[in-house]
Amino acid sequence: MRYRLAVLPQYLLPKQALTELAGRIANKAGGEATTRLIERFIRRYKVNMAEAANPDPASYPTFNSFFTRELKPGVRPLANADYVCPVDGAISQFGAIEQDQIFQAKGHSYSTTALVGGDRQLAAQFENGHFATIYLSPRDYHRIHMPADGRLLRMIHVPGELFSVNPTTARGVPGLFARNERVVCEFATDNGPFVLVLVGATIVGSMATVWHGVVNPPRSGEVREWRYDDQHIVLKKGDEMGRFLLGSTVVLLYPKDSVRFNSDWLPAKPVRLGEAMAQQLPR
Repeated sequence: MRYRLAVLPQYLLPKQALTELAGRIANKAGGEATTRLIERFIRRYKVNMAEAANPDPASYPTFNSFFTRELKPGVRPLANADYVCPVDGAISQFGAIEQDQIFQAKGHSYSTTALVGGDRQLAAQFENGHFATIYLSPRDYHRIHMPADGRLLRMIHVPGELFSVNPTTARGVPGLFARNERVVCEFATDNGPFVLVLVGATIVGSMATVWHGVVNPPRSGEVREWRYDDQHIVLKKGDEMGRFLLGSTVVLLYPKDSVRFNSDWLPAKPVRLGEAMAQQLPR
């Protein structure tokens, strides 16, 4: 009950309008005002600029160019694992999908079908499979990378709400990750399919992928889909696949009996891009 009370103001806020305003501000080249905003953000969230390829706050023309900053080469080496963590963040939840139900937080689950935008055929591939949900805080690096080699099959933009995705909201908003706006990316691998979902949130101005660019806006209010079956778009493990223009969460789906997660993983544990996430199980 206390978590539901804590998130009650989010139901009342004009989240769409706030997000659109934040997006405009984050994309505006404001000179010294932009630099001061970036410097305040760095202090407030203790951002480690020593890891950035460009550590000078004054050199970023917009807040979004800072927020999606590149890392120095070599600061996120790839572990010797079949699947590596695709982002910096903290583990929200991970484990087994119970039939089609993904565990969100105590008392809350949501369906794979709802997560992927209503496509039952796509969701069926992950029945009794495996999932991982990773939350990116404001201080984190906000580019998303490939957990394994994969060939892009399609991308689906699913309109939705724009609740915050922090741990308190995950405990207080039923079906949060299947309610918020999201971009669903389906890949094929030698070990079967996997899905990587970028989940939007309050103040997340947009999401982008390397093969498409900015996916949202526009926000048409309807599900949009792009198919790449006739193209050979292959991304290697560790390659950048997308980014959040202001932060959020990723959800990964794997088929039944396909992966075993890192035994060191625990809910709420901080994780880093490139660390061992899972090993492939024999098919």
